[in-house]
Amino acid sequence: MTGAYTGQVVPGGPAALRTLDRLEIRKVCVGPMDNNAYLLTCRASGEQLLVDAAAEASRLVTLVGEGGGGLGLVVTTHGHADHHGALAEVVAATGAATAAGAPDIALLPIPSDRALHHGDTLTVGETVLDVIALRGHTPGSVALVHTEPADAQAAGSVPGRRHVLTGDSLFPGGVGSTQGDAARFTQLLDDVTERLFDRFGDDTWIYPGHGADTTLGAERPQLRAWRARGW
Repeated sequence: MTGAYTGQVVPGGPAALRTLDRLEIRKVCVGPMDNNAYLLTCRASGEQLLVDAAAEASRLVTLVGEGGGGLGLVVTTHGHADHHGALAEVVAATGAATAAGAPDIALLPIPSDRALHHGDTLTVGETVLDVIALRGHTPGSVALVHTEPADAQAAGSVPGRRHVLTGDSLFPGGVGSTQGDAARFTQLLDDVTERLFDRFGDDTWIYPGHGADTTLGAERPQLRAWRARGW
């Protein structure tokens, strides 16, 4: 975990670590579908939040230890099984609470302690995360947004820049699968356009549920092409 953060991780490999003023972000690749899981650690308090307990519970519990603290909350970005395959085991091992988008809660293997809605906020110690609903891949898909503080001074920090954990709603090269359903695709692209691209700058960093990271600036020129192709 040395050098500048690139977001490149491989199955069985070490976590990629990004250190911001208020938050540490650790990314690992787990499971047969190469899912990304993310551990967010508040640098002031040590409190931690895990995004998508996808698979390999023992690896994720080890990841929590790499962050240096316990685990307060697991957020599941959406109800597809590859994103919560280790949820029950991680919760049993750590005692963490759980949260997910309200429409997807019934798809999860264990009850959720909190139902998330568009416009909600979550806290990780002294850090606030905004909840954005991105409907279409599933009805209850949610993204989490961290905004770097105006006085950010850590190496590589950019005051006001956003970091968005998008689950399977936005990837390099397109939005998530809507299984050929035109209405679902339109809903997802509309939400991604209006709630991410129209609100946030090109330096906004995207952390997807699979594969490499990207930025809104890298993807913005393709929005019309995505709508024209219909996927």
